[in-house]
Amino acid sequence: MKNNSSNKLTKREWCWVIYDVGNSAFTMIASSLFALFFGLLTDDAGIDGVLSDSIWGYATSIITVIAVLVGPLIGTLSDYKGFKKPIFLLLSVLGVLGCIALGIPMNYVIWLIIFVIAKVCYNGALMIYDSMLVDTTSEEKMDKVSSYGYALGYIGSCIPFIIGVVIVAFGFQNYNTDTPSMSASLACPWGYLICFAINALWWLGFTLPLYFTYKQKYFVPKEKSVVKNSYKRLFTTFRFAKKHSGIFLFLIAFFCYIDGVYSIIELAMKVSENLGVDQVQALIAFIAVQFVAFPSAIIMSKLAKKYGNDKMIIACICGYLLITTFAIFISANWMFWVLAIGVGLFQGGIQSLSRSYFAQIIPHNKSGELFSLYDAFGKGASFLGTALFSTISLATNNTNLGIIPLPCLILVGGILFLIARKVNISKKEEISNVNRALEISSSNDVLEESSEN
Repeated sequence: MKNNSSNKLTKREWCWVIYDVGNSAFTMIASSLFALFFGLLTDDAGIDGVLSDSIWGYATSIITVIAVLVGPLIGTLSDYKGFKKPIFLLLSVLGVLGCIALGIPMNYVIWLIIFVIAKVCYNGALMIYDSMLVDTTSEEKMDKVSSYGYALGYIGSCIPFIIGVVIVAFGFQNYNTDTPSMSASLACPWGYLICFAINALWWLGFTLPLYFTYKQKYFVPKEKSVVKNSYKRLFTTFRFAKKHSGIFLFLIAFFCYIDGVYSIIELAMKVSENLGVDQVQALIAFIAVQFVAFPSAIIMSKLAKKYGNDKMIIACICGYLLITTFAIFISANWMFWVLAIGVGLFQGGIQSLSRSYFAQIIPHNKSGELFSLYDAFGKGASFLGTALFSTISLATNNTNLGIIPLPCLILVGGILFLIARKVNISKKEEISNVNRALEISSSNDVLEESSEN
């Protein structure tokens, strides 16, 4: 068997890493240009800004509820032998097609329905992608490979995003208006469509290398009724996680602290709008976050190798506690820039290290179903944050007050993570032994298949 402990990344590891470059392009426009385009559609429908912001917040919450309900079923299905690759490709392609369709001006309700479908497909593909980590690399390299994925995703996704922004902002404006801006592009909508299509095809282009090189190393043997048994395994998976307190406690902690990460990302453009930040300036800040996050994620992986990924997760939680508390008091443009840089410093680290930490504390043959729980807990947190933001903002007509729940949840998540960390340290050797046994079994299966061929 090929030694995978070398410091250099293998071809298969690189193909896994660069998928993040592709799907991050969708993440970029979903967190920025989609929100702007939706605002243009609601303006055209005569809906005021506060109500539009609340509708957007509730729409993102609906997406997370659907993802939480559908994700575990997708995860359990993907664990069957031969299922992970086709499900992954199907969801990615549907997400790509939805992304292109969202560039077409239409009734804002229909647009939201397409957005929900595209985002759910994106979430499903991303969940399977996360679970592929255990098949792609060794436990010793998980922090590095995971961090490289996020790091290159941040910087690589800027390429189609910047091209798209330039096309929207300068290529297809209606300059007959008194104050030309990106908003004027709706009068000549081809800019948004071309922008979304470029980002969608970029995503597809980086999906194919992973699809053709990935091999499902750990799996559950096929059964006669895979869908029926997948539903049964959902309950078995939850009971398994609940029985293993270290895994369950981490998931609850993750639910709490990742709320700050996902919610700030989802709501950043809306916060900038309410501050009166110019659209172009806000997008420049959004791109700047990616350039800060790129080296930060790699540095975090190096620090994790030296000090342990659990300690670096704690450092990132503390960083986000400060960031979300600061966000409550934002009242000027320079404060928005401080917030953007702060998010960039810790965003990649807390996401990549959480992913690799979870991969290290679970049995690898249950990666699909357990990562579906990981994804469900993460998306559930985003639902709570955006829903609370929308409710409080609508009730008080103040977006700053809507941010208050975020640092509270992050603090609770940090405390729970400390407890989970203690439990997982005591169980580390047990999980390592299980995964070593699975690796030996997987190697024997490969030898048997080779001899039969």
